[in-house]
Amino acid sequence: MSAKKDWWVPPEGEGGASDKLLRKTRESPLVPVGLGGCLVVTAYGIYRLKARGPLKMSLHLIHTRVAAQACAVGAIMLGAVYTMYCDYIKRTAHDAEEK
Repeated sequence: MSAKKDWWVPPEGEGGASDKLLRKTRESPLVPVGLGGCLVVTAYGIYRLKARGPLKMSLHLIHTRVAAQACAVGAIMLGAVYTMYCDYIKRTAHDAEEK
């Protein structure tokens, strides 16, 4: 019994995972920054795993997780500040020029 390779086709306009990631990146460009920050912190945590010294493994993992979450939250905060800037400061300055 062999499975068909094309048994599921995504709906029109909804491509693969790479298309979806590119679309999301265009909509909110700080999402890849947050993901990249999390990946960098995780890679650094794995690299430092051997040289952690007397630190317990669980404590090392908690510190790595907190640093990765801080990168993601920082990217979210930057996105929120940028959106507020575009919506309020830039728009009010543009409206004042039109009057």
